Amino acid sequence: MAEIILEMKNITKIFPGVKALNNVNLKVKQGEIHALVGENGAGKSTLMKVLSGVYEHGTYTGDILFKNKLCEFKNIKQSEHLGIVIIHQELALIPFLSIAENIFLGNERSKNGIVDWNETTKKTIELLKKVGLDESPKTLIANIGVGKQQLVEIAKALSKEVKLLILDEPTAALNENDSQNLIDLIAGLKTHGITSILISHKLNEISKIADSITILRDGATIETLDTKQDHITIDRIIKGMVGRDLVNRFPPRETKIGEISFEVKNWTVYHPIIGERKVCDNVNINIRSGEVVGIAGLMGAGRTELAMSVFGKSYGKRISGQIFKDGKELHLNDVNKAIKNGLAYVTEDRKEYGLILIDHIKGNISLANLKRISKGGVVNQNEEIVLTEDLRKKLNIKCSGLLQQTGNLSGGNQQKVVLSKWIFAEPDILIMDEPTRGIDVGAKYEIYTIINQLAKQEKGILLISSELPELLGMCDRIYVMNSGKILGEISAKEASQEKIMAMILKQGQEV
Repeated sequence: MAEIILEMKNITKIFPGVKALNNVNLKVKQGEIHALVGENGAGKSTLMKVLSGVYEHGTYTGDILFKNKLCEFKNIKQSEHLGIVIIHQELALIPFLSIAENIFLGNERSKNGIVDWNETTKKTIELLKKVGLDESPKTLIANIGVGKQQLVEIAKALSKEVKLLILDEPTAALNENDSQNLIDLIAGLKTHGITSILISHKLNEISKIADSITILRDGATIETLDTKQDHITIDRIIKGMVGRDLVNRFPPRETKIGEISFEVKNWTVYHPIIGERKVCDNVNINIRSGEVVGIAGLMGAGRTELAMSVFGKSYGKRISGQIFKDGKELHLNDVNKAIKNGLAYVTEDRKEYGLILIDHIKGNISLANLKRISKGGVVNQNEEIVLTEDLRKKLNIKCSGLLQQTGNLSGGNQQKVVLSKWIFAEPDILIMDEPTRGIDVGAKYEIYTIINQLAKQEKGILLISSELPELLGMCDRIYVMNSGKILGEISAKEASQEKIMAMILKQGQEV
């Protein structure tokens, strides 16, 4: 029987008004890939922050045993010294430093207090080779995609002689190809004796790669499954997570599609820094009232650039083309005009663009439509509480109350706050960019239900997603995009993952 490398005993962590962890127990074997799953707010990330010293000893109760030694970490530096390294969902890389500088930041290769750049470059090349990344050590982080940034984070962990690697939603922002490459890399680390704890909502990945699966629910340990001995199915994992069977992943919707309500014609956008590069090339799309329209494409296809540029030209330079709503041409030169004309944009980056993390839930929800609750420039706080509390209940935002700081919510509940904000704005057209990224299956279902309700209210929905099953399960029609161009469109009834990928790959071969 494999040796236990980590044991967490009776871990309890309390935030004001919330018991995030309630007597949690976890055992991880040497050299295994141990998955940690649960709904948003179940306590997965909190548990790993306790383990890595982000939450210092004394702020929680319970014991951590690493290699049979009691650990009382006061900071993350102490856990890293023992070889416990955490890679957070929000990557901790500095965009305008090079790959080499990021890998050895705080862990510099130096002689007599001076950085040895030759040694730094040499070690970086070795580490990049280990993770399969063919980039110059001098390349800026800002100039590589999210998939490659994840590999840099793993290279950084390897530079610290990692023994236990914690990965929090490592594939949440990646397309299927990049996700598979990363999963293969994690499996490869296992052959080098590195133990991994993997937090993920992508249960198909978990079922393929994990040796053991621990399920948390409402801050408590439900069970640990051995994938070699137990009969593990995705439905079995879901039942443990949500406490019930989830029969359908996508709620049924009665489709009632009207006339074209929103149209983008000949839309061309250039990169804001690389002036000659087109990120959207003569794009033409339309949405009908009551219709959910998807955009499929690989990372870098230009989907987010299209969404942001349409939403008040919040991205890009030298933008040309036309936007029509209900047959009338709009000139949306800023975000305020876009909102006034009935557009809303649920961003893929909720922390950077979607929320004010230091503000409370109530303030975030009402922010995009203060006029709705104001008279003479004064906010009616009673009305604000009533309306925002109604949305909190409808979207089932798990929190201690409307005055809880948004930054203290789990990722899935933060996403629900972003969605609530734009529903509060009462839009006619809702652009949703990766709305369920990093969200568990139960919360996804709730968001899908909200999307269907909005479509029933004759809103037009544009859904951007890297998860093809999501597009196939939710959309009436799907546009396929690559290299800034719309390759074609396909009805949901005729669409399949194979057909969509074939369209993308065919265009890739022609370029």
